[in-house]
Order: sequence, then C-alpha cells, then structure tokens
Amino acid sequence: MSAISIVQGRARTQAKKFLNPEDARTLGGEPVTEEVEMVLRGGRAWRNDLENIPIFLILAWIYVAAGLSTTPFIIYCAVFVIARILHTICYLNAVQPLRTISFVIGSLAMLALIINLITRLVLA
Repeated sequence: MSAISIVQGRARTQAKKFLNPEDARTLGGEPVTEEVEMVLRGGRAWRNDLENIPIFLILAWIYVAAGLSTTPFIIYCAVFVIARILHTICYLNAVQPLRTISFVIGSLAMLALIINLITRLVLA
C-alpha cells in the first residue's frame, strides 16, 4: 500500500497537475479539478487493498491468538502477501487477466485460513 502512495505522488509530479493549489504553486505545476489517471487508478488499487488486507489481518490475529499450527499459517500468509503484491502491480499497470488471477489466489488463501479456523476452533 505504501508503494501506491509513491506511485500516486510520482504521477502528480510528473504530470505537474495537482488538486491542491498550494501543491501546484510549490511544485511548479497546474491546479486541476480532477486527478491524473494513474492517481485515480492508484486510488482504486488502494481501496481494493482496504477491502481485503484488514480482513486477512484480523483472521491472522485470531489464528495466532488461538495458537494454531505455524506451518499452514506461514503458507497462508506468504501466498496472500505475494498475491496482493502481484495484484497491486497488475492493477497499477492495467494487466489482465493476471490481476484477476492474483486476486483469486489471495482470496483462496484467505478462504483456506477461514476454513482452518472454523475446523480447528468452531468444530473442534
């Protein structure tokens, strides 16, 4: 998610177009009423992260707090993180169908974590 902020900042400064007049003045750019496309795309990628990452982090916290097996947890986390990074890269660069595939893989890692939690904590 931090990388998205950097991409958005670079897009603004390279285009020299800024929503905030003070930014335009300070950075020698033009004030505009709408963000450049890469900033908008970065915002959509950011919102997608906000719809997925917090849920995974809450589930991961529950998993750790329950003291469940480490090996599956490392696999769930590694797959999810790699999938989300790949998804962000694909989103920012408009790469399909890899963007959707990486989203699905991350979602499947989260689903596997949920199933593990249910079978170990609820059904046990």
